[in-house]
Amino acid sequence: MANVLIADGLPSNRRAIKDVVRSVLAPSEVSFFEAANRKQFFDWLSRQEYDVVLLDLCAPKMAGLAELIEIRNLLPVTPVLVISRIDDESTARRAIDCGASGFIPKGFTEDAFQSALKFVLQGGVYMPRINETSFSSIRAIERHANSFTPRQLDVLGLLAVGKANKEIARELGISDLTVKIHITAIFRKLGVATRAKAIVALRGEPGPLTGPG
Repeated sequence: MANVLIADGLPSNRRAIKDVVRSVLAPSEVSFFEAANRKQFFDWLSRQEYDVVLLDLCAPKMAGLAELIEIRNLLPVTPVLVISRIDDESTARRAIDCGASGFIPKGFTEDAFQSALKFVLQGGVYMPRINETSFSSIRAIERHANSFTPRQLDVLGLLAVGKANKEIARELGISDLTVKIHITAIFRKLGVATRAKAIVALRGEPGPLTGPG
């Protein structure tokens, strides 16, 4: 029986991940353990061994890159497959450097996810091909990271790949109004008035940026 630990803040995401795992491993041969936040995640980690851990790197109240080293210390031989909405090469490489066995950007096709999971379960280390448009957007964000609050950076990462306000709210677990407030602040710091111009600015086009507010 394979023990699989899934750490993601959203039940819908955990269900989708379980479906992928079931398509790779026989459902009758898998025991799932689920964590919706950092505390639950580390509670499960301390209780037993796992055959694979699937971790949403960007979920609020979940473990991040720094915790990957701690996870590796607790489970030195267990493959950890990181799932992230930020699909840039630098984040992927940092995750691997911190002990992850693979990196899956959200939005990957199910077939690609299956292939990555199979590869990791066989002992491989999986690095995806990064979409260059998204990569350029995130590099622009990283260059100006000090201009934004941590939550604004979360919103920026999703805005940069074309997510609508409702999608951003759902993925971050915040209200539509809160998303609008963050986007208004982001527009002000980018010196733009529309989403289209904000995305252009995030893709590295020249434009004003102010310091932290």
